[in-house]
Amino acid sequence: MDMEFTSRQGKISKALRQKTEQGMERIARILGRTVRGSIVFDAERHLHRVEITVKGRAHQFAAEGKATEPEAALRLAISHAEAQARRYRDRKIEKKRLPITEKVVSAPPLGRPKSRSAIPVATAAEPSAATISTNGSKPRAAIAIHSFPAPAAVVEPHVVTNGEAFALTPMTIEEAVKDAEFRDRDLLIFHDPAGQMYVLHRRRDGQMELVEVP
Repeated sequence: MDMEFTSRQGKISKALRQKTEQGMERIARILGRTVRGSIVFDAERHLHRVEITVKGRAHQFAAEGKATEPEAALRLAISHAEAQARRYRDRKIEKKRLPITEKVVSAPPLGRPKSRSAIPVATAAEPSAATISTNGSKPRAAIAIHSFPAPAAVVEPHVVTNGEAFALTPMTIEEAVKDAEFRDRDLLIFHDPAGQMYVLHRRRDGQMELVEVP
């Protein structure tokens, strides 16, 4: 993914640039490697602002984050940009899964009989299939036309494989919580410097729960 960095106030630190590249790589995995990103860092008094613009072949969107610290503003901007990328991807997948409307074939109208002697006789099971006129006029037959409904669309489960849930380097519990917050992940598997394995995940109520793997 091609990225362009711009700083209107001061210089961009190496750690801040590295965190920006990690966040933009997550967006590139969602939209594809052909997208381009533009990141602008700005500061006004005690307020830091980060503007992210993502451009693709058929789409373009922008996200902004404001905070008192540049790292916090970067996290907000990347979070907003990643949410927009996921919505664009989901809409694109939903359009591909729409069922094709099937054509309903109806029976052609029945022509009138050539002679009066060719009068259809209604069966006992369907007494209203034909109507015979008593004044000697030509009979008219009523035919029911049935249309078959389109089959219901079956939505297949969408499974995405991702290796970001595993932390390759050992870290403490506090570092794992900060890393999960920065990556905006609901699940993180890591081990501490002593080698103990843990699973950190976000519950439905928003609280982070730590599970020790025996």
